[in-house]
Amino acid sequence: MPDLLGSLTYTWPFYAAGLVAFLIGAIPFGLLLTRLAGLGDIRAVGSGNIGATNVLRTGRKGLAALTLLLDGGKGTVAVLAGGYYGPDFEVITGVAVVAGHMFPPWLRFRGGKGVATSLGALFAWSWPVAIVTCATWLLVAFTTRYSSLAALIAVALAPAWLAAMLALQHDGALPYWLPGLDQFVPVLIVLAVLVVAKHHANIRRLLRGEEPRIGRSQNQDDSET
Repeated sequence: MPDLLGSLTYTWPFYAAGLVAFLIGAIPFGLLLTRLAGLGDIRAVGSGNIGATNVLRTGRKGLAALTLLLDGGKGTVAVLAGGYYGPDFEVITGVAVVAGHMFPPWLRFRGGKGVATSLGALFAWSWPVAIVTCATWLLVAFTTRYSSLAALIAVALAPAWLAAMLALQHDGALPYWLPGLDQFVPVLIVLAVLVVAKHHANIRRLLRGEEPRIGRSQNQDDSET
């Protein structure tokens, strides 16, 4: 990683890449799609979140799926674009795009919870780890019926899955052509911390046994993307 407090001549491309990625992440697809569909402001529905989970509460499954795809896609696109200039740019654009999704300035910094966008970034960093992370979410969600718990566990374990894959590659147990770099592990830890912090209300409800399960109708804020 470059010294981002060093010479502006050297570091300005990193700031520019981070800003562009942040603005991409800040596109509120859930809000835009529901308005285009004539459903009004998604922030007035359910939890008020702009993520795919809340879009699903409108009863439009296709719209929710498209929101999920676009929120994840902007993470993938930002990291792939950054990767054209090298791994350092992949790190910066990955963190910035998730931050933009979570804190869009035109929505008073009240955005989504970053699960879909983080997963999209992870697909660009290491698609095998992203697949394992998705499988983790599905397993926990199927077992517990808690979407928020599944998201928290899946995102928290993602750095461990990447570290394990890199260790197996080093030992020759996995081929080296599988994508993933050591420097992405601490970045995934940072994203996991951000996602967990955004789920603070869910964590409190889980501890109190009040978190709604998947499939139940509720107006509370479960695991938004």
